[in-house]
Amino acid sequence: MVRRIALAISAVLVVALVAGAVTTALFVRRPLPEHDGEQQVPGLGAAVEVIRDERGIPHIYADTAVDLFMAQGYVHAQDRFFEMDYRRHLTAGRLAELVGDVETAITADQVIRTMGWRRVAEQEWDLLEPQSRTYLTAYADGVNAYISEHSPTSMGLEYTVLGLDVEVDDIEPWDPIDSLAWLKAMAWDLVGNYSDELERAAAYGQTGDLDMVEAIFPDYPSAQNLPILPTTREVDAQAERAAELANAAAPDASGGDADAAPAEQTGGAGTRDASGTDGRTGALAAMETTLDALTAVPAPLGAGEGVGSNSWVVSGDHTATGAPLLANDPHLGPSAPGIWYQAGLHCRSTGPECPFDVSGFTFAGMPGVIIGQNADLAWGLTNLTADTSDFFLERLYPDGSYLYDGARYPITERTETIEVNGGEPIELTVRSTEHGPIISDVLASTRGAGGVPLPENSPPAGLSGFAVALSWTALTPGRTMDAVFAIDRAADAEDIAAAAALFEVPTQNIVFATAEGDIGYQAPGRIPVRAAVGDGVVPADGSWPRPGWDPRYDWQGFLDPDELPAALNPESGYIVAANQPVLTPSRYPDFGTDFAYGYRAQAIRDELSAVVEAGEPLTAEHMSEIQLNEVNPAAEMLVPALLELDTSGLEGSEEFVVEAVELFEDWDYVNDADSAAAAYFSSVWTNLLRLTFWDQVAEVQRPSGGSRWIESVRLLLEDEDNPWWDDRATLNEVEQRDKILLQALADARTQLTVSLGKNPQDWRWGRVHLLTPTHPVLGGDGVPGVVADYMNLSTAELGGGPSIVNANGWSTAVWNDGYPDFSVTAVPSMRMVADLADLDASTWVNLTGNSGHPGSAHYDDQYEAWATGETFAWPFSRQAVEESGSSTLTLQP
Repeated sequence: MVRRIALAISAVLVVALVAGAVTTALFVRRPLPEHDGEQQVPGLGAAVEVIRDERGIPHIYADTAVDLFMAQGYVHAQDRFFEMDYRRHLTAGRLAELVGDVETAITADQVIRTMGWRRVAEQEWDLLEPQSRTYLTAYADGVNAYISEHSPTSMGLEYTVLGLDVEVDDIEPWDPIDSLAWLKAMAWDLVGNYSDELERAAAYGQTGDLDMVEAIFPDYPSAQNLPILPTTREVDAQAERAAELANAAAPDASGGDADAAPAEQTGGAGTRDASGTDGRTGALAAMETTLDALTAVPAPLGAGEGVGSNSWVVSGDHTATGAPLLANDPHLGPSAPGIWYQAGLHCRSTGPECPFDVSGFTFAGMPGVIIGQNADLAWGLTNLTADTSDFFLERLYPDGSYLYDGARYPITERTETIEVNGGEPIELTVRSTEHGPIISDVLASTRGAGGVPLPENSPPAGLSGFAVALSWTALTPGRTMDAVFAIDRAADAEDIAAAAALFEVPTQNIVFATAEGDIGYQAPGRIPVRAAVGDGVVPADGSWPRPGWDPRYDWQGFLDPDELPAALNPESGYIVAANQPVLTPSRYPDFGTDFAYGYRAQAIRDELSAVVEAGEPLTAEHMSEIQLNEVNPAAEMLVPALLELDTSGLEGSEEFVVEAVELFEDWDYVNDADSAAAAYFSSVWTNLLRLTFWDQVAEVQRPSGGSRWIESVRLLLEDEDNPWWDDRATLNEVEQRDKILLQALADARTQLTVSLGKNPQDWRWGRVHLLTPTHPVLGGDGVPGVVADYMNLSTAELGGGPSIVNANGWSTAVWNDGYPDFSVTAVPSMRMVADLADLDASTWVNLTGNSGHPGSAHYDDQYEAWATGETFAWPFSRQAVEESGSSTLTLQP
């Protein structure tokens, strides 16, 4: 299907090239909207002004909130309607209805229908405040006003192309529920530890060794990387440790926390004899293919280790202006167009009828601003990664029942019909238990399997075996949309706390600063409470799948919003939230155990503390410079050990390899795009993870190379005989650490010699670390080059990497034809710095551009600046907006 579409668009473009400008305008420029003059928009109460700057970023001015959001819907539809249409089909499990008989689309539809994203969104409507429903309806009215004036092919080139292969009817009206459903995609892409939970079980299924599983899921290294809200004792201890390291003292490799409880209290598995209770039969079928099913869902925000964010806020006590500064750069998947749409929503006169004066980053398809600044407050978001989902193993019986609390209960069933454009509809039976939808039904091969060490007296698998059901907070209706509007209006810490109580999913860290000079942090979210069940082989803290037949493992409710951590004006004068734990997990386990391991966050803290201790006032330029920090924590950890190796073990290739190893001798560990050492280290790191782990984990679990793997390898370096070092493929030899390290050096040298040349001094990290923002439908695999070149953006050479502040992530698990693929898979999707001394002095940049039309100059007009680390002025006041304006569209009733 994708290839047929690609060939069709190739034909269109060839015709355009031959026929010249007239045909080009017909196919390419026809969807471009008018940004000047006047447009009639029935339903408006009064005229609305849309002032766009030279990058096509609109600032909307209206007299009422209804007119404001109606205009936002109209403007979003002008610039991004195909993206909006794609998103609503995705969240409703209707991709095949849009693109046709495409296997990946059908699989995604099956998984999403099984979870029931759209069904939950429909249930949320009645929970929302009447005012929020009014805003959502106004937004939908604005979208529909634009749709009613245009045919599909005049709203997006994609419809012209799709129409060559499948039926493209008139576009259905936008429904307010379409906007609510997008929250489910956000929540799914940013859900906490669902993959970690399954990977633990699958790793145990492979190794049968709980200690080996624990080694690749180490405890958070709180001795070196602080949580978001550290205690004074933790700050002092970390400073002492940093001083010791600076004095070349031997580092503490324990990775532990002096305040941590014993392993059996904190969820560590320890050394146990799990014989007789491990439930390993069929483990790989259950857990690995469940992972396959869930990863088949498209991730418009991105997925994997690289998805996260940096944010921090600094008090005016430490800034040049005496007012706070706030920085945010969410790390999400790259795409063309980019994920964000920049806009300003301004009431001409703020008051009860129109309380909004806000500007920032929006999602096309949703009203309001997600991250940004208003007249009183600026805020940033990062993923909290709290554990808000659990997989329950359900004991099934041939009669269609399941076991719960000693009795059998009938499985709930419903039928979903997946329409396939140009094909026959597909009937899908969705089954659910007390704990949620049975995800393992999506792939039948997952049935009849367990996959975790089970408590004693657990039921046997029997003929029907185990199924895997999903409990997830996002599958319970909530009021997150109310929270979006509340944050847009917030003026102080109390307002943020009130909004956070509504911001149920996805769980996000909120950092904020006010025009009055306050800085703060607030944790929102619906966080499950889990009982301390103590008779299992593995902990019952949510880090492993849970026995569904035992009600003691059920969720016991949710944390009260008043119990969620918050801070206001901390003594340090700054707060850093970069996906590390809010509080050290050993003393605050309620959020779970799986977080980023704090390397990015600590790098930011270190830079801030150095500037503060030097008495140098921070500026907005400082904040932007910190966002571009490219020091590689994996290299800081591993390179000293590599330089100490006895390379004589390389035998005949010693000189060849040492020539490359010499790159490390004066390297500053910076993953700059021009760095030869960064290129070599990245290849060594990739090969080290391959040689150490691939032989003992399934393909779906191969290491991504992110922060968890940095910490795991850091600890394994202290244990040269750990079984992870052994290559199971060599039956007559038990490998130790140094042999694996040397082999990684040699393999990387050989690979880069082929790809970058035989002289290591000529290597450059940017030559292999490449980004090409890709269109989600017409820019991927199987698309001819002429198509991809048009729909996708140009390729950029980048520095940075995973767990680096400038988080241009890539996955060590991805190889092509025997070589590592360093292609960028996650990026700082935007960068912003809010200056509370003068909001017009704030800066921002988007990954691509504001338009979703490849024929528009605004499709990619921010891309080059983003790639080189530049930002643009962010006009906020009416005067600044007018001075930056290059076009004005007036929407008339």
